[in-house]
Amino acid sequence: MKKILIVLVMFSFATLFAQEQDSTAVYRTPNSVKTVKRPVYYGGGIGVSLTNRYFAISLRPMLGYKLTPKLSLGVEVMYEYISDSRYSKTYNYSNYGGSVFTRFRVIPSLYLHAEYAMYNYEYRTQYNGGEREWIPFLLLGAGYSKRVGRNTYMYAQVLWDVLQDDRSPYKPGEPWVTFGISSGF
Repeated sequence: MKKILIVLVMFSFATLFAQEQDSTAVYRTPNSVKTVKRPVYYGGGIGVSLTNRYFAISLRPMLGYKLTPKLSLGVEVMYEYISDSRYSKTYNYSNYGGSVFTRFRVIPSLYLHAEYAMYNYEYRTQYNGGEREWIPFLLLGAGYSKRVGRNTYMYAQVLWDVLQDDRSPYKPGEPWVTFGISSGF
């Protein structure tokens, strides 16, 4: 059972991500019932990467605000811890940063996504003692979400970094793909 769990974690990226759900509140007065839509939504993500010699976990809380039923803005912060023993010495380090994003719902299940992010990466190898750099990303793409329960959604999102900064740890043209199950809070 332990080996199966390790294999599943090695090949998966688990994420819990809040979608832009219709959150409503019902207010009762002596003569009427009034329903009010809430424009704020929140959530976040948890990522795990695990191999024999590499472990990473990331946390990404986010907060969004619906300007209209189709257009929203939000912020996200990111913290990532990494333990890398691929070299003669094991290195432990942290990355952090934040982003601002906007989403436009083309139809209820399909949205366009634009995000500007700045992440501070610490680079450690067997040849250097660790250097930090702020790296910018401009992520553009789209996502699809499907309701599968009262407050539960399945989603997939594909984004591309169009800035392609030379210091980026990602390959040029490599998409950022996230998918999973989300739940409203």
